[in-house]
Amino acid sequence: MTRVLLRTSVALLLLLATVLVGWRILEPAEVLATAETPYPAPTSATRPRVTSGLSLAPLLFEDRLRLYGSKHQVRADEPVTGRFVRTARWSLRRWPQQLSGVVTSGTTVVSRWSDGLLVGQDGRTGKVLWRTSGPDAPDYAGHRTGAAAVWSPPGLRTGAGIVVVAQGQDLFGYDVSTGTERWHTATPPGCTGGFTTGDRYLCATGGYDLGSGAALRSGPAGPFTALGCPVAGSDCAGFRDGAGHGWLTRGGVPQRSVALDSPAVTIAGGVPVSTANGLVTAYRPDGGVKWTWPATGVRVLGGNSTRILLMTPRRELVGLDAATGERRFQFGLFFGKQEGERGNGEWVASGVLVSERFVAIERKNATAPDDPDSPTYYFSSESVLLAAI
Repeated sequence: MTRVLLRTSVALLLLLATVLVGWRILEPAEVLATAETPYPAPTSATRPRVTSGLSLAPLLFEDRLRLYGSKHQVRADEPVTGRFVRTARWSLRRWPQQLSGVVTSGTTVVSRWSDGLLVGQDGRTGKVLWRTSGPDAPDYAGHRTGAAAVWSPPGLRTGAGIVVVAQGQDLFGYDVSTGTERWHTATPPGCTGGFTTGDRYLCATGGYDLGSGAALRSGPAGPFTALGCPVAGSDCAGFRDGAGHGWLTRGGVPQRSVALDSPAVTIAGGVPVSTANGLVTAYRPDGGVKWTWPATGVRVLGGNSTRILLMTPRRELVGLDAATGERRFQFGLFFGKQEGERGNGEWVASGVLVSERFVAIERKNATAPDDPDSPTYYFSSESVLLAAI
């Protein structure tokens, strides 16, 4: 009898210990790790080439750090040209909350979480600058690479020093530097998928001033189509209005651009550009041709202040001078000896991010199933290429 009681007591103690350990592991928790090393200097000049094969899609911070988003964490690593994902320089993990999206503005990184919390961090160190409660947010939808959380976060935009949160029929504007709610505006249905350009937020149902949240009473009418957005539907270089008229937004004030009236024309490198009729054609705002470059089947990936980036059917990256159309570089988009030997493989670009000095390309299999969570959806374990431009 004594032995039975002893065994029972031991079993209960083990069960209790297991419960306590499980609680310690699974209890709601937040873990912040800030940087312990000096902020890295700008990456020294490197020739245009593929530098990295990454398992996660990076959001580039001042072209000095790479930011990543996963289901319960946002983190940064360095150097930008590191061949693979590295040990975190700083990180913020929240459990069981899920990361909805991440954006940057100046030196501030803003993350939005499924419980509605917005967190502003110093992107250089990871130090938390502010926290504020916002509306509930969608759960993590970044799949394996996290691209959807850092390149196109749902309902999260920036512009003119404001973080815009869209949820249902409500728009909220928060000050990037303090997290203070500056305004709250009710909108007609269908305005959650908007974008920012200059000092305004535009969506299918109208436009709003980023400084006050007030509806715009003059200017072009929607629904609006974004053109030339670098990342996260923010600071877009232009748009088309509801009448199909194109506008450039250099300097913040929309300027009419006849060239952008054509749905075949987009903006790259600050220039209206198309790839129709076997030519890459750059236009002046009045619709006149600025220059042409012969190419067939190329895709415009985007551009920076001086370059227009194209991808050829052979999966080569081409950089054209935005002012003259002169080719500045061209190289194959593959990473690693084995991949190069098999001729790059069959993949398509499913997402692209262009910064001033780098381009990141998310790759999926050319015959990928519809489900992004399928093990055969992405091209390889290093699904994202990062290249210096």
